[in-house]
Amino acid sequence: MIVEDPDAPQEQPFVHWMIWNIPGDTRGLPEGLPNAAALVTPQGAIQGRNGQHGFGYFGPRPPSGHGLHHYYFQVFALDAAIDMGPETPLKELLNALKARTLASGDLVATYEAPTQQ
Repeated sequence: MIVEDPDAPQEQPFVHWMIWNIPGDTRGLPEGLPNAAALVTPQGAIQGRNGQHGFGYFGPRPPSGHGLHHYYFQVFALDAAIDMGPETPLKELLNALKARTLASGDLVATYEAPTQQ
């Protein structure tokens, strides 16, 4: 899964999350996953670096007054696990995903930070 915000005030979309090698029989992710590269649950899952250079999910935090931001959640069903470590850049991960994707889906959510007074 990859979560990005293309409305972030920077050249490239802001990466909020990269996680892969989630077992196919996983029915959901537990709340409060640790911000760690390798996870115990779901076993074998790897989290890449987000736009803040940390591991794990970095929730929506658009700048106040910046307007509506779109958050793209992309999910990929793969034919096998990807042998890539947590330091894998997004472009390399996307190339690996393309080679192994059986099906994919996406969801777009929006959020606007309250204007500070």
